[in-house]
Amino acid sequence: MSTITIGVDLAKSVFSVCEVDGSGRVLRRQDLRRDAFSVWLAQVPAGTVVAMEACSGSHHWARRCLEYGLQPRLMAAQLVKPYRKSQHSKNDRNDAEAIATAARQGNMHFVPIKTIDQQARLGWHRVREGYKAEALAISNRLRGLLAEFGIVMAKSDKALRRVLADLHEQTTLPAEFTALVRDLATHWEQVRTAFDACDARIEAHARDDERCVRLRGIVGVGAITADAMVASLGKAQEFRNGRQLSAWLGMVPSQYSSGGHTRLGAISCRGDGYLRTLLIQGARSSLQRAKAVATEKATPEQLWIRALAGRLPFGKVLVAIANKHARQLWVMLAHDVDYDASASLRHPMHRSAQSA
Repeated sequence: MSTITIGVDLAKSVFSVCEVDGSGRVLRRQDLRRDAFSVWLAQVPAGTVVAMEACSGSHHWARRCLEYGLQPRLMAAQLVKPYRKSQHSKNDRNDAEAIATAARQGNMHFVPIKTIDQQARLGWHRVREGYKAEALAISNRLRGLLAEFGIVMAKSDKALRRVLADLHEQTTLPAEFTALVRDLATHWEQVRTAFDACDARIEAHARDDERCVRLRGIVGVGAITADAMVASLGKAQEFRNGRQLSAWLGMVPSQYSSGGHTRLGAISCRGDGYLRTLLIQGARSSLQRAKAVATEKATPEQLWIRALAGRLPFGKVLVAIANKHARQLWVMLAHDVDYDASASLRHPMHRSAQSA
């Protein structure tokens, strides 16, 4: 394996490249345009480590590196920042050197490389989120315009549609304004239709993937969460355990410890914010279901949730449930097992607590 590590600061047009040897000494710096970088990458000796920050396009270039027999390494930007020589002097060349230096650290955490299929499936989720935000913005715009003329309605989409359907009865509105609102309402319905099409496609992905079907056995994990989890993780074995996955999702407390004193702060909220949001929303569903089910019919997990809700604030309960779901999802993906609601009863810690 080559002792040279190459750090690449990716960009839209010009890539900055920094080569360092085994001792960390800079051998060469160069700036290459996109086409030239692609040609140069094919000439790099096989086995060379090529490090990049995880950003837009990084997974594409990582797959290109694998095709050429190279060893791509993707890192989160916040893990690279401490290795930049000057925190007050940021430029592409300094960033490339910091990337190469960070990649040589033995304890560095690398981002798993996504396949083309994973990125294509996640594309549906990103577009869906865009349509969701756009639909909300248009509906708020409609409400604001109508409120200017004293037409106020409930917050639901159903109420807005009812008002729009009866718009022709509003004789006090100018004809030009009525036409404007109708055009905007048509655009809103088109966006909602596109949003529903994304939902249908994601549902189809989750229905056809055995892993997603298995994950949906957990209460609070639906088609969107299951598909996003499978598409984001790929190989769950990239994480040593479920605790590492939940930390990657930002659902563990941040630490401010010193002198042997452990101080835990707020939830770190690092990592994939989209997956974290889905799991938190799923935790709401799990909490509602646990409270609604009869005690004699409740599963051990639902009993745990009810006990948790009785002694912790609402927000902490949701994070705790989402954290547990993340660990369960890791086990199911890493070991190809189905969801078992009674698995916690067979855990050694549970048995030791009962014997005590």
